[in-house]
Amino acid sequence: MSAGNNLLKSTAPKSKSDEFETLKRTLHTKLIDKLDLTKVGDLEGDRFRKEIRVVVEHLCDVENTFLNRIERDRLVDEVMDEVLGLGPLELILKDPSVSDILINGPKKIYCERGGVMEKSKVEFRDNQHLLQIVDRIVSKVGRRVDETCPMVDARMADGSRFNAIIPPLALDGAAVSIRRFGTNPLKLEDLLKYKAFTPEMVMLLEGAMKARLNVIISGGTGSGKTTLLNTMSSFISNKDRIVTIEDAAELQLQQDHVVRLETRSSNIEGKGAITATDLVKNALRMRPERIIIGECRGPETLDMLQAMNTGHDGSLTTTHANTPRDALARLETMVMMSGFDLPIRAMRQQISSAVNLIVQVSRLQGGPRKVTYVTEITGMEQETVVMQDIFRYEQTGIGEDGKAKGRFISTGVRPKFMEHLEAAGVRLPASTFRERVMMEC
Repeated sequence: MSAGNNLLKSTAPKSKSDEFETLKRTLHTKLIDKLDLTKVGDLEGDRFRKEIRVVVEHLCDVENTFLNRIERDRLVDEVMDEVLGLGPLELILKDPSVSDILINGPKKIYCERGGVMEKSKVEFRDNQHLLQIVDRIVSKVGRRVDETCPMVDARMADGSRFNAIIPPLALDGAAVSIRRFGTNPLKLEDLLKYKAFTPEMVMLLEGAMKARLNVIISGGTGSGKTTLLNTMSSFISNKDRIVTIEDAAELQLQQDHVVRLETRSSNIEGKGAITATDLVKNALRMRPERIIIGECRGPETLDMLQAMNTGHDGSLTTTHANTPRDALARLETMVMMSGFDLPIRAMRQQISSAVNLIVQVSRLQGGPRKVTYVTEITGMEQETVVMQDIFRYEQTGIGEDGKAKGRFISTGVRPKFMEHLEAAGVRLPASTFRERVMMEC
């Protein structure tokens, strides 16, 4: 009986989706065989795609596929994506509503839309297919990923952040995370529309940038730190020379005088790595007026603090932390990673004199992202760094749509750095800091 069952399984007709995949693979193979690779380099852009599309459509006709017009167009598009694009990912990347793409092996792809995670119907053929697409992405930016170097950070053509970890470290196939920023990142007007902060908070942050205060943006993964950093950088004068330092370049500054630096991982021999610390030290020799570090996560923090203390006012960076006080503790930890045995008091003195403002961003239940604290560092009392909240967001409950709801509050505290703002010509209305509820949302 079992033999009969096995026979039935082996002779069972293929599903329509299996036949479609088989046909797509056949066309892909024939296209590669048919292409004259010596002439491919002579064609560029749209003309190249049109030439390839003509060949694919001809092959489709030769195969006598018996597909209807919609299925035939889909087949041609998917073969084109396999040859020139990123395969199954192309369909997701064309959807502007997708903010995050998480791939857990070839058959499990998740997308985030509007703060909600959902499983996609898109799949890769197998793990080898997924690895080919990963290699295609990282090779375009001079990175590599293989068994000797199974983890990689990179940026995609549209500026999105790309991270992959492959077998043998990933047990169920390659694991890929894509954080999308898109060609049209969120601007100030968009964040105000989504009630990420209030107009009063924007006026203060704009004044802080114009008065060259040093700001740290703190928050968890996916809370919107980089988006806020891009927004705040828009307040920087177009005359300032800015040096940016990142692991994978994703900042999209609008100023003209910007030098973009990116770290480099080691080569196959384990040599040639360029760290953020190396780049910060080199940036100080490049006559920058402001230094922006995409994220402080290690020994470069000490060099960043020293830069803030030695004439590079108005610098910006981000760090991972859940509250402003936690952000200070994390800065201390990262300074210790530099290897210098600094006394706690000296370390905290360095932080308190370098950093003027901590802006805390959080991703709340249901997906909304808010600026939850705007906190000033006012100095030291004995061995404690003194802080005061200027604005904060208080969550009061969950709405009917499952999203967090709450209110923005002005604490009534007038910042001590107001004299710096006024010296820079920034005048804020006295009502800005009046104790009140600024907005319910």
